[in-house]
Amino acid sequence: MDTIRVMIVDDEALGREAVRAQLQDQPDVTVTAECGSGKEAIRQIETLRPDVVFLDVQMPRTDGFDVLKQVGDRMPTTVLVTAYDQYALRAFDTHALDYVLKPLDPDRFARTLERVRKRVAEIRAGSRETGLRELVEELSIRRPTSQRIVLKATGRLLYLEPDELDYVESAGNYLKVHVDREVYLLRETMSGLCERLDPARFVRIHRSFIVNTHHVREVRLLPGGSDYEIVLRSGVQLPVGRSYRSVVADGFVDTQG
Repeated sequence: MDTIRVMIVDDEALGREAVRAQLQDQPDVTVTAECGSGKEAIRQIETLRPDVVFLDVQMPRTDGFDVLKQVGDRMPTTVLVTAYDQYALRAFDTHALDYVLKPLDPDRFARTLERVRKRVAEIRAGSRETGLRELVEELSIRRPTSQRIVLKATGRLLYLEPDELDYVESAGNYLKVHVDREVYLLRETMSGLCERLDPARFVRIHRSFIVNTHHVREVRLLPGGSDYEIVLRSGVQLPVGRSYRSVVADGFVDTQG
């Protein structure tokens, strides 16, 4: 039995462990390396030449797509690992063989591993086929539906549904995500988070704040008649930035949700 040499790339140890756990009982698979950053992955791929790379999409500084771009044609068979369904479409654009969603589903992972085996066998037999047909067929049926927010906390990953969020606050290089009475740190930019959230539900009202419109109780016009303030159902009061005033002036708030 020919051994398939695998590299796991994820900036979170928990993420690497999850992939490793799915592979540990596979007699024809050997994990030859684990990398905690995109830059390290690029170096190791060039040096070790693994057969397959399980590549986390969202990593700081050099993300999974940067790795694919920089390694280019020398990139081994690649499976993207992501918490966001929307990245599945980019899996096709970047010629990844497949994608798996966090948290990993054993049945889905098993199907992916069968594709990996088939593709590696094709490559070893000298095939030049792209091996993407099955992925294209699945993507034609499955559409991005999940908008889960993944919070990378010490020693754990938190998966939140958008309805759970009250508001998001900028905090230097991090975001503070307010969920009921809890506050979690998210390593992402405001603009990046806005792109992943449903614009019909989440609105940026200030350079430092995004609110869940379903949690808005009141919009107040402040003395002077030009500035607004948002009051959430929790009682939290948030300012509306001057460049965002048209958002509330146009009546964005859904008070029925």
